[in-house]
Amino acid sequence: MISLGTNALASSIVLALRPRPDSAARTARRGFVAALKAELPTALRELQQGAIAPVDLPQAAIGPGMAVFSRYSAVLSDDGTPMGVRAALSLINEVLDEVLSEQEGDFDPDTRFALAWFRQHGFDSGDFGDADNLARARNASLEHLDRAGILSLRGTRGKVTLLAPSSLDPEWNPAADRSISAWEVVMHLARALTENGVVAASALLTRVPESIDRDLCKELAFLLFALAGDAKRTKVAVEFNALGTAWNDIVAGVGPSAEQGTFDYTGD
Repeated sequence: MISLGTNALASSIVLALRPRPDSAARTARRGFVAALKAELPTALRELQQGAIAPVDLPQAAIGPGMAVFSRYSAVLSDDGTPMGVRAALSLINEVLDEVLSEQEGDFDPDTRFALAWFRQHGFDSGDFGDADNLARARNASLEHLDRAGILSLRGTRGKVTLLAPSSLDPEWNPAADRSISAWEVVMHLARALTENGVVAASALLTRVPESIDRDLCKELAFLLFALAGDAKRTKVAVEFNALGTAWNDIVAGVGPSAEQGTFDYTGD
């Protein structure tokens, strides 16, 4: 009640302190980074599966990262001195960025192209030639992407524009889309959520074929938030943060029959 009409945190931080054995080993910077790269991907997916909002993910990822750092009696920097917490946090964030980027390899060609183009241009226009080269490198076709409703080749001559959620067809039927991609699902879910709320987004997800991995769609929403935030596209970032935050509620509204085997719901 005290948060009504005021600024309030949407999440809190809990420190779990455990005794470290006297026999804890030391490691070099390289060993610390290797351990982060081995363990953070699994921890990140577990966080994404839960009720963590995309805006809170970098903060939440500090936990498993610091768990790795603090298991050693010391992490030695390149000059042989013990690494401080500030330097450790910097490395944790670097590895987190790498893990998020590596997730792109799990997506279909259409989605990989759209991600690469979004990273450069967002929903602004870019040159056709650059888009064509990017699409060919990912085994995608601009003409196909245009027909699929992912981008537009019309408008300004020689320009390509990704279609923002607000410009998508509200009558889109995922069950009848023969070339459906994770990108299309996430864009249309973002539109449905913004315009009509969780119930409408759940109804839309119900019609998405089982060939589309819902876990990957949620990862995509988180990744899009991170990319939009890095590019200072605040309005877009807010939209995808809302989708990531509401994801468990959206999935819960689909019902167990449509969800079985595709998503482990861990929300409250």
